[in-house]
Amino acid sequence: MKRLTIYLLFGAFILTSCTQYQKLLKSTDNNLKFNEAKAYFQNKDYNRASQLFEDVSGYYRHTDKDEDIMYMLAECYMHQKDYDSASDEFKAYIKSYPKGQYAEDSYYMIGYCAYLNSPDPRLDQTATYAAIDAFSNFVQTYPMSDKAKQAYTYLAQMKDKLAYKELLNARLYYNLGTYMGNNYLSSVIVANNALKKYPDTKYREDLMFIVLQAKYMEAEYSVPDLKDQRYRDVIDEYYNFINEYPKGKDAKTALAMFNQAQKYVKEK
Repeated sequence: MKRLTIYLLFGAFILTSCTQYQKLLKSTDNNLKFNEAKAYFQNKDYNRASQLFEDVSGYYRHTDKDEDIMYMLAECYMHQKDYDSASDEFKAYIKSYPKGQYAEDSYYMIGYCAYLNSPDPRLDQTATYAAIDAFSNFVQTYPMSDKAKQAYTYLAQMKDKLAYKELLNARLYYNLGTYMGNNYLSSVIVANNALKKYPDTKYREDLMFIVLQAKYMEAEYSVPDLKDQRYRDVIDEYYNFINEYPKGKDAKTALAMFNQAQKYVKEK
């Protein structure tokens, strides 16, 4: 009976709360809506808060309440995981208040929204590029911010994701081998471009190794007139790789390719 009573009381409370909220939505008292929206926001009821802020945002545009409404509405969207809407609202805030009290946080949150929207490396990386642009803009604008260190961390993560996407592409070309052309060359080009764009990536070793692998396989499948020069390229590439990663996880495999390349060149 006690449990049933509790459920009934809770249900009555929810029903009453919903009824009061519906009346509030229909109210023409914008000041009441604004105050209630702030109360919902402080109580972390972001869904109700956002609806009320949306209702009164036009009425308070260019008033002393406008800045708070725009920022809290953006925060509501963030907590509801509507990162696109949150980003749009943070951008709108900066456009209206470039030196406002929430400007620093809004610049950061634009990057964070894009960061949270960044998908699996195999998918389109538009959001990843947006995060890089936004965080780069943030650290340039607020280099001494308490959030700058975290922004640099997110920047590195986003660049690593793009580097990993290129690594996957390089591996795809490598696996295609000589199917309908020289895909080993394409693998080398993709990996080398990634190394130029993201020299500090945590995937640097993997990218360098696939360049070596692809050059070795290219030499293996070359016509006789090209074999000698391509094996010499393998030898040069081995030294590039082993100088950076003498005890790397692929060092033994790299050595085996080097030995084969050297053997061919010496016999030649």
